[in-house]
Amino acid sequence: MIDAEETVVGWSQAASELLDRTGDDVLGRPFESLLAAPPTGQISRGAAAPMWHGSGEPVDVNFLAVPLQGLPYRLVLITATELAHEVELGTSLYRALLAQDQIGFVVRDNDLLVVQANANAWKHFLPAGSSLKEAMNPEDAAAAEAALRTVLRTGLPQAAHEQHVRSLTEPDAEWSLSVSAVRLTDRMSSPLGVAVLLTDATAQWLANRRLRLHHAAAVNVGHSLDVTQTAEDIAELLVPDFGTMASVDLAEAVLEGDEPPKSHSGEGDLHLRRAAVRSAGGAWPSALLQPGDRIPRLPTTQGIRRLLEGRTVITDRAALEQALADPSVIPLIIPDSGRSLAIAPMVGRGMVLGVIAVWRTEGVAPFTEEDAGLLSEIAAHAALSVDNARRYLREHRASVVLQRRLLPKGSITTTTVDTAGVYQPAGGGADIGGDWFDAIPLPSLRVAMVVGDVTGHGLHSAATMGRLRTAVQTLADLELAPDEILTRLDELVTRLAAEADPEHRDMIGATCLLAVYDPITEQCTLASAGHPPPLLVTPSGDTSPIPLRPGPPLGVGGLPFETATIPLEPGSMLALYTDGLLGYREAEVDVDQAIAHLGARLAEYQLSGTPLGEAARGLISQQAAAADDTALLLSRVKPLEPGAVSHWEFPADPAAVAEARAAVQRKLGDWGLDDIAFTTELVVSELVTNAIRYAGGPVGLRLIRDAVLTCEVSDPSNTQPRLRRARDTDEGGRGLFLVAQLSQRWGSRYGATGKTIWAEQSLSP
Repeated sequence: MIDAEETVVGWSQAASELLDRTGDDVLGRPFESLLAAPPTGQISRGAAAPMWHGSGEPVDVNFLAVPLQGLPYRLVLITATELAHEVELGTSLYRALLAQDQIGFVVRDNDLLVVQANANAWKHFLPAGSSLKEAMNPEDAAAAEAALRTVLRTGLPQAAHEQHVRSLTEPDAEWSLSVSAVRLTDRMSSPLGVAVLLTDATAQWLANRRLRLHHAAAVNVGHSLDVTQTAEDIAELLVPDFGTMASVDLAEAVLEGDEPPKSHSGEGDLHLRRAAVRSAGGAWPSALLQPGDRIPRLPTTQGIRRLLEGRTVITDRAALEQALADPSVIPLIIPDSGRSLAIAPMVGRGMVLGVIAVWRTEGVAPFTEEDAGLLSEIAAHAALSVDNARRYLREHRASVVLQRRLLPKGSITTTTVDTAGVYQPAGGGADIGGDWFDAIPLPSLRVAMVVGDVTGHGLHSAATMGRLRTAVQTLADLELAPDEILTRLDELVTRLAAEADPEHRDMIGATCLLAVYDPITEQCTLASAGHPPPLLVTPSGDTSPIPLRPGPPLGVGGLPFETATIPLEPGSMLALYTDGLLGYREAEVDVDQAIAHLGARLAEYQLSGTPLGEAARGLISQQAAAADDTALLLSRVKPLEPGAVSHWEFPADPAAVAEARAAVQRKLGDWGLDDIAFTTELVVSELVTNAIRYAGGPVGLRLIRDAVLTCEVSDPSNTQPRLRRARDTDEGGRGLFLVAQLSQRWGSRYGATGKTIWAEQSLSP
């Protein structure tokens, strides 16, 4: 304190601490003597000058002389220049932040109540004394409060933290804020509150959300070639990131794999069917159209026309209700809480493949033009995925239909053999291939069993399979031996490869296994062209691969095929399969272990008496998602009825013909077949006479009684019998003609030492 002559008359403890000088040093001295240099400015208005410190060094200070009313003294306020500058900057910064309307500035106390906020929208949003939960959604408030209390407790600043904010006062309003916060302390470092800087990043947040949604559409939609699954992926993508509820409706033709019409005679009927739905609330409301329901005919409106033109439509509940008009349709289309609707067509190559409809409910901001643009882009990508799935569905269905038409029925039952076959496409039905099986009844109760595997997958493999199966049936009807049939098939595959384009020739090939079972001898003859070995299961359950030396796959050529003949005990099970059942294409599969595992399963079914069809389905069910398609043919042999076969042998003597007729007559009488005795004797007479006349002896005669009566005559000649029409003047040449007329069918086959001619007669009335 100084008097009128500017003599120091008072000195505070703070002054002593600032200048390190006591009152005894300065009281009574002129104030100017304390200055190390003349002041800049007038003392009464504020000045700056260095003052002498107790250490002898000058200290820069700012000072201001304030008059005291009623007393002849002035109070001189002194502060270090550095501190004064700091205070001036702080005050200036504080005023600048409070004046901002682009950057939010909020000061909160230790209870996180607003002390002060800057101008305009921020002050309106954050009034003084308000808490966080009074300004935003409780979940958002809890997250923000937890972050600010961490700053208060630790003193560690929060930098550019993304905070999602939903307003309580404006239900549709939501923002994304970039929040930075620092702790405020006094000179003793005690917390006073937090200073919070807020930047509105809503525009960037919305842009990033659209970008993420667009990227998710590119990644998650289109990975499936199933039309319905693609629709479900679209709906899942849009909820909840884009809307509250979403539905995907596809053209009925698309669901069948066909192209929808490029024009609609009735504009309001788009011929759509609901394919997929999704709701953020969980279950799809039961009052709305469900997946599989047909979209009703809608009135012709401007919105329908815009959809047909390929444009996205945005509307609200009131406008849509007015446009629909029909009160019965409104609850099927509009959800109870629906507020804003965005609907986009999926257009591909000028065709409306379907529509995507997304609802936003109460409490969510309505759709904008930016949202419409995003939905249009998603719909365009979705249309490409849906069209790809549709075209795959069409080709796959065509391939499946072709293959099913080419494959035989699942099972056949004869007097001596029961069979059951199953085919499983690769990937649980997603891809078809060239695997096939067949069971072909042959004359004399014999049965040919075939399983094969054409290289590759798809329609071309199925078509090749059909050609090979037809060839096998034709060759089997010629009663060729299994190795001879494979030789002919090998030549066929070689020709097919030669006919193919050069780049596809290496892809044409097949493996095949052929078995012919003769119930009279109870023997089975097998031959393999590069195929896995069949498995034999005895009635007691003993299982083993049949020792068979496989030849090369079909189409390789140059090496012979070998046969193996094994006895089959009645009740035995024979399993023929393709490599898909063993999982050849799976990683680290040991083939021997896979065959052993298959044999163990077959033994279980054999011992339990499981029907063949059930056993076949049980075995192949393991291959639901296999990488290769699978064909399986199970056969179980049965014994002949006792006394169903009679056999005689005669010398090459014309007199033996009468003996043969007599033997046949007696046997038919024993069997109760006297009604066909005359025709049978005539057939036997002609066949035995031809054998004696043209082939020599001995001549074998065999009768087999089953659903038909089979007459077999064997001779040592390999001459091919020919059916011809004799002239009126010819004395012979009518034998085979008579046999053909009196029989249901006839034919011949060759053995190791001669041939056998057979003829069948029906036993039905």
